[in-house]
Amino acid sequence: MTSATVNSEFWKGRRVLLTGHTGFKGAWAAAWLAKMGAEVTGVSLAADGVHSLYNSIQDHLPLTSHFIDIRDADALTAAVRDSNPEIVLHMAAQALVRRSYREPVYTYETNVMGTVNLLEALRELPELKAALIITSDKVYQNNEDGRAFTETDPLGGDAPYSSSKAACEIATASIAKSFFLERDIPVATGRAGMVIGGGDFSADQLIPDIWRAAQAGESVTLRYPGATRPWQHVLESVSGYLVYLQALASDGGSGLPSALNFGPQGGEVVTVGEIARAVQKAFGIERDWALVNEEQPPEKSHLALNASLARETLGWKSKWTSTETLTKTVDWYKAFDEAPDIYAFTLAQIDEYEATS
Repeated sequence: MTSATVNSEFWKGRRVLLTGHTGFKGAWAAAWLAKMGAEVTGVSLAADGVHSLYNSIQDHLPLTSHFIDIRDADALTAAVRDSNPEIVLHMAAQALVRRSYREPVYTYETNVMGTVNLLEALRELPELKAALIITSDKVYQNNEDGRAFTETDPLGGDAPYSSSKAACEIATASIAKSFFLERDIPVATGRAGMVIGGGDFSADQLIPDIWRAAQAGESVTLRYPGATRPWQHVLESVSGYLVYLQALASDGGSGLPSALNFGPQGGEVVTVGEIARAVQKAFGIERDWALVNEEQPPEKSHLALNASLARETLGWKSKWTSTETLTKTVDWYKAFDEAPDIYAFTLAQIDEYEATS
């Protein structure tokens, strides 16, 4: 079994193409890779909004950035060829469910054709060792039976976001078999659970919404407080991706699955309302959450991942419980409120995660 440890020696000096590096998960991945001495090239849209993790730490990151829309195949191909990566971690996406209802065409163009554009650009790279395409825990056909999904379950998706990610999975598998298999270059997909952690300032996301409510001294409003999700810290998913890539890049990924789930150990799930109540209390909000009283786009009530295959094939497993995950998340936002130059604290949390057995 391959070791589940993120191996800094593997990444030291390694040329890595990281798409979506200005996003929430992408910025954590960029910080971790840079910390290990990887030569990172980032491809992404510029970070937007008043706050972002990337904008808060970018001055400390020794990486090359290309601010490109991955729908622009020519610009993307030029950046990929210029960086000539050995390892590719593709995280760029339109990742918001509610936005996908407002902008379905943009969502499909970005999540499906953006990925196809990237894979096409990778086809002729002479030194490519492995590529991992990040999709979502929402790629599965969800009939609300509460069962934790395994990698062999049917793909599906009712929302434009979830269906776009399922379509991305199908496109990736087809292109991998058609063009990369004969060159022994593994191209795989990673499906993560509901990721939270410090530095997420996205719209319509639970923890950022609670943080903004705390700033305003208000209660957060929830759409579906009874919905269950496989919550995990962002470092859990990023560690899974890095360990998976290490294994894929060794011996052409021989014997490894082409898709893996990364979720909390034992399929731990907690309701949205329970998370909101605990985080509001940590932020000092006395009032309970409030229920949104207007019609909302539909969302699935139950979602859980079975990550046992990642443990069996990689030795990977989640390290932090939901309580620890919430504590680390709230600690980050409190540190950010005190000192927006948050780079040292971000690295300290990576160190703490690496030290956890």
